[in-house]
Amino acid sequence: METVLAQKIKNIIFDYGNVIFEIDFKKAQEALLQLGIANNTEFFSHKSHHQLFNNFETAAISPAQFREGIREAAGNKNLTDQEIDNAWNSLLIGVPPGIHEVLLKVKQKYRTFLLSNNNETHYNYIVEYLKKEFGMDDNSALFEKAYYSQQMFLRKPNIEIFEQVIHENGLDPAETLFIDDSPQHIEGAKLAGLHTLLMTRHPKELEQVLIAYHIL
Repeated sequence: METVLAQKIKNIIFDYGNVIFEIDFKKAQEALLQLGIANNTEFFSHKSHHQLFNNFETAAISPAQFREGIREAAGNKNLTDQEIDNAWNSLLIGVPPGIHEVLLKVKQKYRTFLLSNNNETHYNYIVEYLKKEFGMDDNSALFEKAYYSQQMFLRKPNIEIFEQVIHENGLDPAETLFIDDSPQHIEGAKLAGLHTLLMTRHPKELEQVLIAYHIL
């Protein structure tokens, strides 16, 4: 991002996974394989996955229905809820040290928002993790507002989810930067008129990335 463009930015919308909170898709793929899902890398990956996950992230199905979908894909009706939840949550690694402080620093200079494709099971796990590790109730103190797909019944990269955040907060897309690690989400944001930054480095390097792009 050019320095001139960075100077125009007044608002920043952050993705969560692999921008702030480290996630490991390979761990989930391995866990799904252990459950009996042989085509695990096609079933669930960073760039594409089974419709089951889209439905869960938009609350079109409940956690119980999601688990039934996993049992069906694994061909094993005897998988317990806990076995499935443990496998599904295995990709959730955590927030690197100092990242919350970086976000608060950014919040002092810009209007900041969180926009995450999430689901009830992961959200509950993350809330417990934040309480245990950081004494935080949730992510709300780090941003002006946090948005989660399962609460909006929409998911990235659909243009409607970006437009909802823009309209609800009176944002000018020309003054708004969206940061995400998924190329397909970046394309959706561009359609909504947002400036974009593809995160290609580890979340622990978020501050260095923001400095390099003249945000901090």
